[in-house]
Amino acid sequence: MILTHLPAGTTLYRAHTPRWASRPASGAGAAIRGGRFNREGVEALYLSLEELTALREYQQTSPFLPPCTLCSYTATLENLVDLRQLHHGDPWDDLWHDWRENWRHLKFELHIEPPSWVLSDLVRNKGYTGILFPSLTNEGGTNIVVFLDRIKNANKIEVNDPLGQLPRDQASWLR
Repeated sequence: MILTHLPAGTTLYRAHTPRWASRPASGAGAAIRGGRFNREGVEALYLSLEELTALREYQQTSPFLPPCTLCSYTATLENLVDLRQLHHGDPWDDLWHDWRENWRHLKFELHIEPPSWVLSDLVRNKGYTGILFPSLTNEGGTNIVVFLDRIKNANKIEVNDPLGQLPRDQASWLR
């Protein structure tokens, strides 16, 4: 596997549902049912390198979703597995080539552990911060999953909200 980093000042994006707009740096939503690279109970923050990719990822299950809040982040992240390099360098273990499998279908319909969850366990057990991976919803786009329990040392993610306009709690979204 090939490791990379995002240098200081890298801008990342995420589109949040109103429910999570008050907690833009939380991985709690992903921990509820799991995600492509995190099993239930593991907090993970999914971000994108491009704004359009963040929006397409938000719409991946349906184009008719509730309104969203697009947040930007400033990050410095080290020790990231770079799946964009899957076909470069020393041969990767065959399991890495299965990361694109439909994890929702495997988990919720077939009740099989998705290979990408095994990969994330491997990454976390080695102490790596996260995984950079090509977007499956926006050709040429790049996503990153950050394991929040691995944010330490020089790693940092900050939400860009200089005027303090993001909601502070969910009350503003409740009817």
